[in-house]
Amino acid sequence: MNKILTVLTLLILFSSCSKKDNFVDSYLGFDIPKDTINAYLQINMKELNIPGLSIAIINEGKIAYQNTMGYADVSNKLPVTSITIFEGASLSKSVFAFFVMTFVEDGILDLDKPLFDYYAHPDIKDDERYKKITARMVLSHRSGFPNWREDEENNVLKTKFEPNTDYLYSGEGFQYLALVLMHIQKVDHNGLEQLFQDRIAKAIRLEHTVFIQTAYTRKHKAQPYDEKGKWISWQYQYWSKKEDGKFFAPSSIHTEPSDFSKWMIAVMNKELLSPQSYDEILKPHSKVPFNGLDVSYTLGFVTPNIPFTDIYLHTGENDGFTCWYALDTKKKWGFVLFTNSNNGEGLGKDLFLYLLTGPNFNNLYIIIGLIVLSFTIAVIFGVRYLIRRIKN
Repeated sequence: MNKILTVLTLLILFSSCSKKDNFVDSYLGFDIPKDTINAYLQINMKELNIPGLSIAIINEGKIAYQNTMGYADVSNKLPVTSITIFEGASLSKSVFAFFVMTFVEDGILDLDKPLFDYYAHPDIKDDERYKKITARMVLSHRSGFPNWREDEENNVLKTKFEPNTDYLYSGEGFQYLALVLMHIQKVDHNGLEQLFQDRIAKAIRLEHTVFIQTAYTRKHKAQPYDEKGKWISWQYQYWSKKEDGKFFAPSSIHTEPSDFSKWMIAVMNKELLSPQSYDEILKPHSKVPFNGLDVSYTLGFVTPNIPFTDIYLHTGENDGFTCWYALDTKKKWGFVLFTNSNNGEGLGKDLFLYLLTGPNFNNLYIIIGLIVLSFTIAVIFGVRYLIRRIKN
């Protein structure tokens, strides 16, 4: 009998481990077979003409699924591997905001002190309004700066409205804040990179996450491709040349899912920063116009204001590279997706919705139905209770 019980116990443990190994949890807790995720990604890669991707999914604060698909270099048939490096584009903004808060905690930077009091922007002379811009306004896209000066007439940098009166997504604001940090710390671009490595990367063991490329990232970096799957000759691209060798706070991070997941997990576990800093960095600061949906920008994060959730996310798009990440700080759930295609952001959006419930979208309707039913029952009992109280 003891032998039989032992065998049964081992079988149960094995089956539960096997189940865990073959499934990941959707956001709502439903099992998603890993094979199903693989098939979903392969189908969408083909439909969207995406050469390669790399992905990680986090369950309960740990990587539960990680995979690579397709080619890092199509012409040479080089596959995407676990060490392939991607441009993280605007995912940089979330990580940079996190980095900035370390200076705030050390009393080196004040979120609400005008950046002009630290350092006068070298590229603005006649626009006095910019002197009111603070770090908080920059990190919540309320500086009034355009996204890039290249979007403006004659490539001249200027404010488009009075700072802190409206929301306008701005890479220029983030880069001004990076210049301020360099001035305060008396370092150049490479010096700011070293500070990032010292304050963030080493602390959470990021091995190959950088804002300024290294020999390693150049060697292992995926090639970029446009909407039609055509290779982009990045050596001659304007933005590649502008960012090369520079710490571009809003857009130059280079990384891969395993490394980036370590940062996501650190945010989930509220590591490195104080509880007060997390309250500051994660609370909504700006309303984001988004097709009628209730979406806010915090300090470096996008948050959809969905009841009973603590979801934070960001997308990224550089020429030939698009990416997505989302995480929930309380459920310790999330995913990050990198692609070497201009079409990857659409895949990220669809994948986010897919991973919320799993392949069976009816699960969401069941949950909504149960919530509505529970609410209706509560209202009915509440009304009956009030009627009895009134009669008494």
